[in-house]
Amino acid sequence: MVKSTFLSVVQHNPYIDKVQVLAQSWELMIEELKTEQYDYIIDLHHNSKTLRIKSALKVKAFSFYKLNIQKYLLTALKINLLPTLHIVDRYMDTLKSFGVKNDGKGLDYFISEKEKTSKSDIPASHGAGYYALVIGAAHATKKWPVHKWKAFCEKIGHPVILLGGNEDKEAGDQIASVDPIKVYNACGKFSLNESADLLQKAKLVISHDTGLMHIAAAYKKPIISLWGNTVPAFGMTPYYGNAMIPQQQLEVKGLWCRPCSKIGYAKCPLGHFKCMERIAVEEVLGAVGSLQ
Repeated sequence: MVKSTFLSVVQHNPYIDKVQVLAQSWELMIEELKTEQYDYIIDLHHNSKTLRIKSALKVKAFSFYKLNIQKYLLTALKINLLPTLHIVDRYMDTLKSFGVKNDGKGLDYFISEKEKTSKSDIPASHGAGYYALVIGAAHATKKWPVHKWKAFCEKIGHPVILLGGNEDKEAGDQIASVDPIKVYNACGKFSLNESADLLQKAKLVISHDTGLMHIAAAYKKPIISLWGNTVPAFGMTPYYGNAMIPQQQLEVKGLWCRPCSKIGYAKCPLGHFKCMERIAVEEVLGAVGSLQ
């Protein structure tokens, strides 16, 4: 079950028999779920909405333990009691009583043939290969500042494609202004799955802590991840399973105010934004060199 905005993420997955979309009419949706006569509920959200679903269907449920207390201790008091376990492996624990085991192959991501991009969709200058820069994120405090991206794009000696949503188009235009030939702003021009295909075709990916980062990991791309107000300790780093894919996680360690949130903010609560401002352009360039 997903919200309609995330339907494209799962609708082409061959391992899923049916996708239920979280409808506008809650009552009609619950009635439809009841007619399916499910045996179990696997609840990976464990929130108020899924509690309502579990209460309505009255079948045995297996719910994900979100570790909210531990996350609070880390964000508020900087006491880290979180397990050194990726969230994928914690999700798998929810299914252990079914005998489901991790196959070690990492994440999956599927798109349809019609959502795949062609060479004509990107500039000819990028046809021989490019780096994908994911400049978008759900919250501003997860984003490397525009002036940092501009400086990076000025110095990188390789074609790059900027990926993000419509809300990132203006920032993308600013970044691309340093070299409109070398830097192609694709923000807002492609659907989520088309952007996923561009990630799949990239030589490497530089990304914030965001959904496209995980899609890139599903495609086994080398990833340089940039961490601002969130931290890798939350267990949501690029996940490759047993595959030995090179990656680098860049963060400002030892900053007393970090992490300030498990999700993010519209702006730095303290106004200085040191968690991202102190990730040097030269550090990201060096990470690119190490992954080539």
